Amino acid sequence: MTSPSLENNPRLDSWLTIEPDGRVLVRSGKVELGQGVLTALAQIVAEELDVDRARVVMVAASTDASPDEAYTAGSLSVQHSGNALRAVCAQVRALHLAAAAERLDVGVHELTVADGEICAPDGRRTSYWEQVVPLDGDVGAAAKSPADYTVVGRSVPRLDVPDKVAGRPRFIHDLRPAGMLHGRVLRPPSRGAVLLSVDETGARAVPGVVAVVRDGSFLGVVAEREENALRALTALRAGAAWKEQDSLPPEGELADFLVSSPTEETVLSDTDGGSAPAARTVRARFTRPYLAHASIAPSCGLALWDGGRLSVWSHSQGVYKLRTAICRLLELGPEQVVVQHVEGAGCYGHNAADDAAYDAVLLARAVPGRPVQVVWTREDELSWGPLGPAMVVDIEADVDEAGRVQRWQHDVWSNGHSHRPGPPGAPMLAATHAEDAVPSLPASDPPLQNGGGSGRNAVPLYDLPGQLVRTHRLQTMPLRTSALRALGAHLNVYAIESVVDELAALAGVDPVEYRLRMLTDERARAVLEAAAERAGWGRDPGPDVGLGVGLARYKNRGAWCAVVAEVEAEASVRVRRLTIAVDVGLVVNPDGVVNQIEGGALQALSWTTKEQVRFDARTVTSRTWEDYPILTFSEVPPVDVVLLDRPGEAALGAGEASIGPTAAAIGNALHAATGLNVRNLPLTPANVVAAMDGG
Repeated sequence: MTSPSLENNPRLDSWLTIEPDGRVLVRSGKVELGQGVLTALAQIVAEELDVDRARVVMVAASTDASPDEAYTAGSLSVQHSGNALRAVCAQVRALHLAAAAERLDVGVHELTVADGEICAPDGRRTSYWEQVVPLDGDVGAAAKSPADYTVVGRSVPRLDVPDKVAGRPRFIHDLRPAGMLHGRVLRPPSRGAVLLSVDETGARAVPGVVAVVRDGSFLGVVAEREENALRALTALRAGAAWKEQDSLPPEGELADFLVSSPTEETVLSDTDGGSAPAARTVRARFTRPYLAHASIAPSCGLALWDGGRLSVWSHSQGVYKLRTAICRLLELGPEQVVVQHVEGAGCYGHNAADDAAYDAVLLARAVPGRPVQVVWTREDELSWGPLGPAMVVDIEADVDEAGRVQRWQHDVWSNGHSHRPGPPGAPMLAATHAEDAVPSLPASDPPLQNGGGSGRNAVPLYDLPGQLVRTHRLQTMPLRTSALRALGAHLNVYAIESVVDELAALAGVDPVEYRLRMLTDERARAVLEAAAERAGWGRDPGPDVGLGVGLARYKNRGAWCAVVAEVEAEASVRVRRLTIAVDVGLVVNPDGVVNQIEGGALQALSWTTKEQVRFDARTVTSRTWEDYPILTFSEVPPVDVVLLDRPGEAALGAGEASIGPTAAAIGNALHAATGLNVRNLPLTPANVVAAMDGG
């Protein structure tokens, strides 16, 4: 399979280097976010080069050494970087075999490779490490057949886990370069607030304060020690005077605000309806609130200005895009800026990592020659980081006398789901508070061919004769929104699968059987049947307990996933078990795929049952874990994952495939347990009670 990453970075030597000491240095442009992708990529390299995996060293992405693979997002790393490295390593192996054949005076096909040692039939040997082979030319060598794999397809230990389990320094928060200073930024008290004046006397009087930085409404301090920076920040807050104004819609009227605001409409699907007359029409509206990334560790950035050169360390998902944004904002050339990736503790989606990095850049500019580390507070992380958009989905379905769908209409209202740095109009937070503030345009949506944003998974997987699917992207943005894991698939799949269950009930057909009747996609059918069989679909789970099913193919072009949830509904919604079947094509690391499916399912469980950003007329008010609760360890149910391995098919990403189906399965299980269709997320007691009252 071709890879856009390789098309954009065709030089072999940009991807890897074979060292004389026996190591293979691999420079993927994808980054480790805790999803285990570097482990899977190392397996692919070891497989194609025929070397022990221990020889493969995955070099962290940086703009001065790694290929530009844009963002690590959308469950595309194995597809894009994995396919690129497979082709690159196949070519490198072929080049070394050709050189060895000439050196040993034998035919290429007579040579064998074992852990980098190249052996002729008569026992003479050479190796990758002994040969100097220019890594140039076009990629064209044939990669291995999956039938010959000995590394890919096997569970191997994660490369990143030992340090994390042992508590060894690994995260960006652990970096301590010589001479490092601590920076902190004072955020405005609310959206749209303007700094009128500030008395810096108290902050400058704190021992160890090196600089106080003000640029318009951007205000920060730099100090020798972290506690001094925090004390100075408190003094700045006491001395600052702000002008504030109401700017946010009423939280209780959020859905009305979304559907009544100016929007840009996009038609994703428009097909003719069935021939049978409609016997019944089902209409339903679904909503979800704004969601926070809620990264376990607040975002962090580190920067150093030294002789006109800027070095930045960040847990950004796109180091090249971050560099582009910094260069644009500060009028620097790309040769003047290096951005190095360092892992952060929890960073799925576009959280505040890029913002923290730019904070560090601005504060470090005031103290050239010394690195400055900025760590956000928990309050700033939850209230100022980019949010997953609030959404409204309306579905209208016409069915005939037999319960078959004749026409399906699906409308989505939402802010855009992409506001990552790089493109104009998507600046980092600090740039919007500067004296010469950079305008922040409304968040955009990726086109449907790239997976879509608001419309991700809005087009049903089922064979429906008539479809009209539209997105309505808001042109106003009261709260900054950007990419949160799975984008619009979370609510779209929840809504579609909820209505499908309702239609099955009207037709008097079992929900799994009803879905199978509308599916010709054999891989979709296979995961649905596998999940139902493993979960014991059709059994009586007991009083106040329900079984529910959810199904989707992520982005309608990625992995297939079906989920059966077992939910108990008494005083609250409690998920007792999740059974998941997934088809990601070729499975590179089975344990890694299971981890990713489990992680996506648990995050979906947290969003679907607990999470909701709260706000008043001026700002976000859910600023602590008490105000913004997430799933706790005691609430984590058993998760049983069935892998449908297909070695002959292309490998697909796993990270986000389970999110939509898990949410849907939970909602449908709640209905099975209570008879309630709860259409407003999260499934809190308040929203369940509102559904009882018809709200």
